[in-house]
Amino acid sequence: MKGKKLIAVIVTLLFVLSFAVGCMYNQAASAITTNPLPAPAAPAPAEQPEAASTPAASEKPVSVEADQDEAVNVVYISASKLKVRETAEVDAKVLDNLIKGTAVDIIEEKKNDDGLPWYKVSYDSTKEKMEGWIAAEYTVKDRTELLSESLKKLDFSPQDKTYEYPGNPRVEARGIYLTKYSASNDRLDRLIEMTKRTKINTFVIDVKDDNGHMLFPTKAAEKYSPEANKHATVKDISALMKKLKDNNIYTVARIVSFKDPTYTKQHPDRAIIYKDSGKPFTNSDGLIWASAYDRTLWEYNLEVSKEAAEAGFNEIQFDYVRFPASNGGRLDKSLDYRNTTGETKPQAIQDYLKYAREQLAPLNVYISADIYGLVGSVADDMSLGQYWEAVSNVVDYVCPMMYPSHYANQTYGLSVPDAYPYETIYHSAKDSVARNKNIRTPGTIRPWIQDFTAPWVAGYIKYSDKQVEDQIRALEENGIKEYLLWNAGNKYSEGAVAD
Repeated sequence: MKGKKLIAVIVTLLFVLSFAVGCMYNQAASAITTNPLPAPAAPAPAEQPEAASTPAASEKPVSVEADQDEAVNVVYISASKLKVRETAEVDAKVLDNLIKGTAVDIIEEKKNDDGLPWYKVSYDSTKEKMEGWIAAEYTVKDRTELLSESLKKLDFSPQDKTYEYPGNPRVEARGIYLTKYSASNDRLDRLIEMTKRTKINTFVIDVKDDNGHMLFPTKAAEKYSPEANKHATVKDISALMKKLKDNNIYTVARIVSFKDPTYTKQHPDRAIIYKDSGKPFTNSDGLIWASAYDRTLWEYNLEVSKEAAEAGFNEIQFDYVRFPASNGGRLDKSLDYRNTTGETKPQAIQDYLKYAREQLAPLNVYISADIYGLVGSVADDMSLGQYWEAVSNVVDYVCPMMYPSHYANQTYGLSVPDAYPYETIYHSAKDSVARNKNIRTPGTIRPWIQDFTAPWVAGYIKYSDKQVEDQIRALEENGIKEYLLWNAGNKYSEGAVAD
């Protein structure tokens, strides 16, 4: 009898166990349940597996590529310039101005007496965290809403950049520009001596200049543009580089990319031309431009860059990395850019720079790009192909040319920007710093500043030590520690950079 009872108990236990296992299996499987009981409360978000987390129906799914800051109530300024006010009123005291695309954190929302929505926001200013009120109607939640269709095609994703290359340490560069002539005559020695008396530690030297001529004979020029080698001024590049290294000078090879009259003379079928006449397009300087769509020219420029890197240059700087000025794009319908790829202008420039990184990174050199100073303060690419975030995202250093003489009257509310070097640089730098915050892997900002007098500008002032000092101070107040001085004749204001 006891044996029968024991068997019955064992059978019952086995039945219960199999039923429990079956229930667990059905829970794990994606099956319809008939359990009438309420579902258990969902675990806290932090405890949910990533694969199982889904947004609530009322929430917008966060894209994998979206900036994580969207989760903390970030909005972007949609007006070209938006006033930040002390209170939520249109006549309240103005605390600051924010440019289009600036990201701000919402910390409070309210409606003013007219029933219009306002946001109290916080954001990083040049010196401190700022707070103030903005009209909510001039903001968007998704920054891509501010971009034209052509700009939306650009790559704003984080880039795989090497911060510091082996054997090529980063330098806080304070530099000057040297022509290929200054790099090959007795002026070189005088400029090297200048570095010992001043803060200057960097030389930006023409390796491929505005005429398309070489600093030293290159195999690349021999292959793509033989005439370019005939004007080389340095016969022994190894000796030059040793001299510069022995004097602890950080060396930057300036490569003029798409303004190349020597190349276009030898390859007229690759020059930008007028559609109606077939004549080459030139700007006021009379120099013929090649097209930034020309992949052969890409290869030429990068082969020159590789030879410069192998010679010992620390960095490759691409200048005229743009399309020519075309009256704000109004000439585009009249010009044949030789576009066989279907790319937009900003796409071509970004793709060129991305390709440059891919080709040059194995040589342990940094890359930089010169762009118009105003690019950091406008919402488009100025029809030049230079869109701030697209360029900064793919280079190590972005070098806006912030020469006050190059800004139109009334820019930043200044009657003659050339006469206000501190103010011009301050506003340009402030906007540029704000733009860099829109991307996760921005290039370090290292501006070109003006060390020359511009008598062609109505209302100009003479530039000397004070004006250069004012520009450097404006950069420093925006947290920018690096700069490059431009003077076409390579004569610099030593007092402004004295040690």
